[in-house]
Amino acid sequence: MAEQEPIQTERTLTMSRAMVEAIAHEMRADDDVFYMGEDVADYGGIFDSTDGLLDEFGYDRIMDVPISETAYIGAAVGAAQEGMRPIAELMFVDFFGVGMDQIYNQMAKNTYMSGGSVSVPMVLTTAVGGTYNDAAQHSQTLYGTFAHLPGMKVVVPSTAYDAKGLMHNAIRDDDPVVYMFHKRLMGIGWMPAPDGPKTPVPDTDYTIPFGSADTKREGADVTVVTLGLHVHRALEAAESLADDDIDVEVIDLRTLVPLDTDTVRESVAKTGRLVVVDEDYQSFGVTGEIIASVTEESLDNLEAVERVAVPDVPLPYARPLENEVIPGVEDIETAVQSVTSDS
Repeated sequence: MAEQEPIQTERTLTMSRAMVEAIAHEMRADDDVFYMGEDVADYGGIFDSTDGLLDEFGYDRIMDVPISETAYIGAAVGAAQEGMRPIAELMFVDFFGVGMDQIYNQMAKNTYMSGGSVSVPMVLTTAVGGTYNDAAQHSQTLYGTFAHLPGMKVVVPSTAYDAKGLMHNAIRDDDPVVYMFHKRLMGIGWMPAPDGPKTPVPDTDYTIPFGSADTKREGADVTVVTLGLHVHRALEAAESLADDDIDVEVIDLRTLVPLDTDTVRESVAKTGRLVVVDEDYQSFGVTGEIIASVTEESLDNLEAVERVAVPDVPLPYARPLENEVIPGVEDIETAVQSVTSDS
């Protein structure tokens, strides 16, 4: 399915409002869509992921649950197998461990284990990322953890426009989808977002197909591949590097499963240089996978490569230490300068 052409609009939304708008549209269209999670009803989600939905849909369809991820994610899996389309929110991605069996062994595998006799059309939404000093159990991204296991589609929006279109597609998908939103991009009052995530968003429904990366900035000298918060950090770095006559192309993956390696390889064929930026841990993660996909198919096109990721340490609580381990704009600039230093 091709991506629909954007509808011109002057209206801009935060990423959280765009997500809520898509969810509300799908709930109006289909009574089998409902949302469940911790603090999603009266509170509206701690990152505004369900803000305002309770007023329209009530407690029967916007459901607060006990602090038992195993119980409510399992309930969502069962509801999905019976034909409903639940959205279950894992408040922080770091909490997936207490419901790991329901996610890794039930949600992801039940279609396969049943010989295709059941499908699991559910969305697991979850907040990811650091930059607000909440330490090692509330600040990870864990993109690679979910992308590694077959059976789940993995979505990571970086703008309001993408967030809405990807959410429509996620809810309508007949397979389980993990929808990972970066808390720093949501646009909530107590955690200001960078300027980039707030974008024009059509008030009508539209879909963005999975496996379709987006070139957020075209360039000729080096390809920067990233996702989530670091799309905006890469764009900021690209603008700075332009003053040094380094023309950076920035590719936003948007989904990890399926992964659009064609767009990445086409860009590298043009630029010859690749920098992969990820807020997940460096080892066994997204950076290695992207680099491998390019070298396996297009090694002759690749002149230089760097990766920028979180070192293999727990996310620190102290702000200076957190800033040290999470890649910043300057880290991206340094990597780009490194791969272009021979030009």
